[in-house]
Amino acid sequence: MFARMAQSLTAAARSKRAEPLLAFVAFAESSFFPVPAEVMFLPMCLTRPERAMRYAVIAGLASVLGGIFGWVIGHYLFELVALPLLQFWNSVEAFEALKARTGVEMLLLLLVTSGAAHLPPMKVVTILAGAVSFNLWLFIAAAIVARFGKFLILGWALARYGETVAEVIKKRLALATVLVIVAAIAFWLIKSFA
Repeated sequence: MFARMAQSLTAAARSKRAEPLLAFVAFAESSFFPVPAEVMFLPMCLTRPERAMRYAVIAGLASVLGGIFGWVIGHYLFELVALPLLQFWNSVEAFEALKARTGVEMLLLLLVTSGAAHLPPMKVVTILAGAVSFNLWLFIAAAIVARFGKFLILGWALARYGETVAEVIKKRLALATVLVIVAAIAFWLIKSFA
């Protein structure tokens, strides 16, 4: 089901309604949607590289707003909305385990890693941040750094290097994800024990 949805979004990336759809997908991905915005963002940047930075701003802004919506879901609508979503994703146990281990530093680490590498998914982190009453302003600042940073870097690289970068992203995504997580954990450990 999700593979078909991703294929449909990739095809929609070349349509006249691509920008509003990108904004919706980036917003939804940060709060409740299972498909990453990159499914649309990458083909849009490759098709119109001169607009890559515009797409990055659209995706970054929508993603941050979606993150705020996810925080609201977790904080005010956990039982009504968040719990059924977590049950649908089969993520209740993982969510509860993460919630039990999450302090301020760990949540900031999760925001950065999920913003940059989707591990754990951004929607889970935004809902978690709301559920544990994480400071909303600190949350917004971290989401801006993580989400805008990612989309701006990707947009610039795709506009400048095009297909070469897209191929590296596709082939080396797992390696890039691991490197981001290792760097983030190392930073957290150094900060915690220094």
